[in-house]
Amino acid sequence: MTAKKIDQAVELLLQARLEDQRIAALPNACRPKDEAEAYLVQDRSVDRMLAHCGGDFIGYKIGRTSVMAQKHLGSSSPIAGTLMSVFARTGPAEISADDGFIRMIEAEIGFRLGQDLPATEQPYEAATVRPALTTAFGAIEVADSRNLECTTAGPAQLIADNSSAGFSVYSEEFGDMDSLDLADHPVRVRRNGAWAEKSSNAKVLDNSMNVEAWMANHLVAMGAYLKADQLLTTGTMIAVSPAKKSDVVEADYGSLGSVKVSFVLNEIRTSE
Repeated sequence: MTAKKIDQAVELLLQARLEDQRIAALPNACRPKDEAEAYLVQDRSVDRMLAHCGGDFIGYKIGRTSVMAQKHLGSSSPIAGTLMSVFARTGPAEISADDGFIRMIEAEIGFRLGQDLPATEQPYEAATVRPALTTAFGAIEVADSRNLECTTAGPAQLIADNSSAGFSVYSEEFGDMDSLDLADHPVRVRRNGAWAEKSSNAKVLDNSMNVEAWMANHLVAMGAYLKADQLLTTGTMIAVSPAKKSDVVEADYGSLGSVKVSFVLNEIRTSE
């Protein structure tokens, strides 16, 4: 994929986000034909977004890590996106209901890395990535998509669109990693005061550490690597569903605390 075609795709995606105008699909002339090309578009798109909005690159989000998400999007393998500080909040948070298109709610567990995970002779596994993690936190991802038909757009177009990244809201970070059962940590989700769903992180590749290992190996294959202080969120533990414009959503992660996000009909602001 030429630099010119990458720039054309990036311009369309950036325009869709900044002008609140979804696109049916990227034109054939600048549509990535595979995931490798899609990540090139994503990288350039993130650079442009940070240049326009400010903020910093803070880590990665991993999506399609549960059977539910894979069925929803018609695929069988994870995808990665970029986390940017300008779209990150510490809960409880208020987000403008008019910022974005679909407000898809995902309950996730995230981690902060305490050390680099560079290329090694053997692929990373759950057991080899866990010692690199220093804190854990609960998260609500408010996924979004500039693609009008996000469930049928295909992996390449979703990846190009930063893997449907919207906003992320995090709990306070929890440092007692040895006390956590990262193979089966629970979450309960409440909408507008009523309990709506419960699940656990066993739904994400059977164990959040498997997701971390996938991400470490994915970056190494792309000539990069995970670095100390980066954040990683590991994919939805619940069925993906949209929030209405006035909804209040809370995810309770037990020992990891809870996260609350309210959708309001005014400018974005975060409660202290």
